[in-house]
Amino acid sequence: MAITHLKGEEVNLLGNEVNVSDQAPIVNVVGQDLNEFEIGGAKDVIQVLVVVPSLDTPVCAAETRKFNEEAARLTNVEISVVSLDLPFAMGRFCTTEGIENINVGSDFRNKDLTNAYGLLIENGPLAGIAARAVFVIDTNGIVVYKELCEEITKEPDYDTVMKEIEKLI
Repeated sequence: MAITHLKGEEVNLLGNEVNVSDQAPIVNVVGQDLNEFEIGGAKDVIQVLVVVPSLDTPVCAAETRKFNEEAARLTNVEISVVSLDLPFAMGRFCTTEGIENINVGSDFRNKDLTNAYGLLIENGPLAGIAARAVFVIDTNGIVVYKELCEEITKEPDYDTVMKEIEKLI
């Protein structure tokens, strides 16, 4: 079982832990329009899966804005930010923040993504939502980079993520 931390306190994660060199599980998440879209597996593009607890927090909002900015300059890369927020809240956030370069999805229906990637928080005040993580998935559907943020309240290492993406482009 993987662990992370919330303000220094250990937090257990549920689900099937996915690591570098694993096949990225194929799951569906719900978009702002309430239609599902697929994440994981082999695709014609490099996939970047960004999992956040909630877009309604300053750290998650900043992270989503940063990946939206980066996506504007990348080609053949599909960035998806996934949380357990309701699609309506995601839509408001994207409209307010001008998020247009990335996919934003919710795992609220069945928690398929958080379970398949081992990111469902088991205990503590955030039990039942997602831990903060980033996965880079090559066109063959193989995870080539994983960052499970050691502290949920901290943003990922953007420079390292971008270097991993650029290696594949």
